[in-house]
Amino acid sequence: MSGSDRLPQRIACLSSETVEVLYDLGQADRIAGISGFTMRPTRARKEKPKISGFSSMQVERVLAVHPDLVLAFSDLQADMCRNLIEAGLTVHVFNQRSVEGILDMVDTLGRLVGAQDRAAALIDTLESTLAAARRAAQARGGRRPRVYFEEWDEPPICGIRWVSELIEIAGGEDIFAERAHAPGARERILADPLEVAVRQPDIIIGSWCGKHFRPERVQARPGWSDIPAIRQGQVHEIKSPLILTPGPAAIREGLPTLVKLFDDWARH
Repeated sequence: MSGSDRLPQRIACLSSETVEVLYDLGQADRIAGISGFTMRPTRARKEKPKISGFSSMQVERVLAVHPDLVLAFSDLQADMCRNLIEAGLTVHVFNQRSVEGILDMVDTLGRLVGAQDRAAALIDTLESTLAAARRAAQARGGRRPRVYFEEWDEPPICGIRWVSELIEIAGGEDIFAERAHAPGARERILADPLEVAVRQPDIIIGSWCGKHFRPERVQARPGWSDIPAIRQGQVHEIKSPLILTPGPAAIREGLPTLVKLFDDWARH
């Protein structure tokens, strides 16, 4: 048996970022099934069977695609993974929560499928995007917008770690950076939404996972009318597939979007 024969040939992806990376690495043929929440690349939704949600699944649907490897993400899928392991499947769980973790995930996945060179090239590209964002931040001459990032509205939940790091890399200041390292959303719930008003963000960014952002609702919140971002019309949306998935898209598309928002703010 050759080394390539030992590599997984049928991979079930229970979260979207591994689908994105496998396509980037030229390994789409290995994907046997995807999560129904997969958005990137768009062609994956047409080409691959949907075998799970993000936090729910039927073991039989995963078994039906005969995977020799299942890829999952974080403790949020722990119960799903336990059930699959009990069914006899091999499961690899990623747990990337930071920008560096995203790059490490790409490297590890490249090794799992024997595409180390392409993984290294992808990491180089992503690191170039990070460097360009840092240069753009320096070009603003020290002007750093204070940013409130909201990933859910009822209740308000502030941004997760990799989002907070991308805000900082793009030259902003995450007003709830001290909460970003919390592993779960529960610890990032704002018990008192007026805390946002106290911290006076210059920019508000909404990325409500799974539903359309409603800036008019944000602007109408009691006690928020004197927030600089509200007064100056700096309330924006970044679509959740571009930044709330801990994969290449967050760096490749989410980060440049942040840079543009901060550049536009600095010009006004």
